[in-house]
Amino acid sequence: MTNINLIGKQFPSLNLPPTELRLCRGDNHIKVYDRLRKKYVTLTPEEYVRQHFVDWLIKYKNYPSSIVSNEVGIVLNGTKKRCDTIIFMTDGSPLMIVEYKAPDIEISQCVFDQIVRYNMTLKARFLAVSNGINHYCCEIDYVNGSYRFMRDIPTYNEIKNISIK
Repeated sequence: MTNINLIGKQFPSLNLPPTELRLCRGDNHIKVYDRLRKKYVTLTPEEYVRQHFVDWLIKYKNYPSSIVSNEVGIVLNGTKKRCDTIIFMTDGSPLMIVEYKAPDIEISQCVFDQIVRYNMTLKARFLAVSNGINHYCCEIDYVNGSYRFMRDIPTYNEIKNISIK
């Protein structure tokens, strides 16, 4: 795996297409422009994955940027939490939750447990996790109380008309 130098900081190459990042120097850290939040945020390894993954969803998987939101606040068991990314259906209900980890963090059962806890509140049909190297997606079948892992992250056209229930 090769590293990419961004304003003096090293980031690994990802298993995602390259994206142009708008960077600037902040007080003691690098910031990246998040086009969904319309502001500069600290460029952490997890944020590096998020920016690449969201760009891939929009450019290559054809998700309209208008239905994708980053850092969405939810309340879970009386505690405020933040979902990394939520993709919404046109009626405003959650279609997919995406959880990101830094490239050096293994995607484990613990990561899936975290996103499943978020989904207890949101009831999205699809759950995805990525560390920029490995990406996983599962579809929840609420009628039968089951789930199935998918071969790839689906395109928007593949899932936009799927009902939640």
